[in-house]
Amino acid sequence: MSELTLPDNGVDARSSSVSAAEAASNGARAVRLEATNLEGSFLGKTVAPKKFASGAESGFAFADLLFGLDLGNAPAFGFAYPDWRGHLDDVFFHPDVSTQIEWEPGLDAVIGDYWLKDGTPVPLCPRNLTRKLTDRLASLGFTATVAVEIEATVFEESIQEARARGYRGLTPLGGSAGTAYHLAKSKDWYGYMNAVADRLDAVGIEWEAWSDEDAAGQIEINLAPGDPVKVCDSWARTRQIMREVAFERGHTVTFMAKPTEGYGQASHINISLQRDGANVFYAEEGPSEAMRHAVGGLLATIEGNTSIVLPQITSYRRLVDLSGPPVTASWGISNKTTAIRAVCGHPSYSRLEYRVPGADANLYLALAGVLAGVIAGLERKIEPPDPVSEMAWCMPPGVGVERLPDTITKAAAALEADPILRELLGAEFVDYWVGSRRWEWMQFHTAGGDPFAELSEWESARYFELP
Repeated sequence: MSELTLPDNGVDARSSSVSAAEAASNGARAVRLEATNLEGSFLGKTVAPKKFASGAESGFAFADLLFGLDLGNAPAFGFAYPDWRGHLDDVFFHPDVSTQIEWEPGLDAVIGDYWLKDGTPVPLCPRNLTRKLTDRLASLGFTATVAVEIEATVFEESIQEARARGYRGLTPLGGSAGTAYHLAKSKDWYGYMNAVADRLDAVGIEWEAWSDEDAAGQIEINLAPGDPVKVCDSWARTRQIMREVAFERGHTVTFMAKPTEGYGQASHINISLQRDGANVFYAEEGPSEAMRHAVGGLLATIEGNTSIVLPQITSYRRLVDLSGPPVTASWGISNKTTAIRAVCGHPSYSRLEYRVPGADANLYLALAGVLAGVIAGLERKIEPPDPVSEMAWCMPPGVGVERLPDTITKAAAALEADPILRELLGAEFVDYWVGSRRWEWMQFHTAGGDPFAELSEWESARYFELP
């Protein structure tokens, strides 16, 4: 494999070599390379320690098809490929050795990014995109602290049984009681959650809380706030741990946006900005100027960003008034019915909660879109409309608050037409993403999807296990 000369991405190549050598001598029998594709699936390959040592600087070859297969394992067609895509050429995975951990006895794991042969980042690489926007924010003198809420539903049946049933008629783990925060759960539910928490502790992922969520069998885990890229890394690994623990205990877990005909699942993003150690979203009288501008930018891009944070057909089945998710392009102060909730009045806790993303969103991409909106608001000093002080569901037409795009194609069209996101995320990413969403729509309508069902069998088969 040829050596690549990479621009400085914050990783010292010499530290890669040292870490690889240590991996080869610390008892690890293998090293797993980890990254997400566009859909948020956790992909990679496992290499021997000697191979890892030899490829830590030059990179590990992956076929560009990893950015071209849909969730049905079919190549996506019908839209323009960039120059480096389309003939199964290699892209190169470069490990970020700061993420290297012992995943289990004998197996190390390391997260990385994808680069082209000429040493430039793959424009579609989700982790590279998060870093790109984080760096753009830093150029304005700000750092971001983010946190994410992970929602999932766990079922008693094994994954083999779930597959045999077509992912239908499964038994929620912990009983069929609804409503959030229930402590009257059966022991197997607590057994699963305690095992997940133990695994998170073992690999060094800091979590703050977990609890019962609204739907039967549904859980929420809150990861500790931190640097955007690091939090996304923890998100990806947490979901992998949740899957592994479920499989080990004979259960199954899904991050599908709406796995049953009941409540859907979200992935709320919380963000605050700091400058010189101070939270610039805080002001004694309410939202600070920086918070207002951030809200203005987020609302200016919210329709286009909906395509990124609600990526699949089923994502839009969540958008039902009074059922939890926001349905309008709105913001409010401590108003959980709006798309953007402003939490004000505390020097440490003042923040924005972006409530649109579904549990099926790729957090790297979702956060890149959120950061793009925030950056646009700060750079252009975009003032938001007045906050919504009443319930943002069931709002009548003509009140000046638009509804969010409610289908995958409407959202894709909004992203395609958004000049701010095109500039900040890159035209190559936007055009490719829009094409892939239209491909998904076509697959749904030609391969067995039912737009009139509350949840079609096609969606269960396609989205239950992946992303």
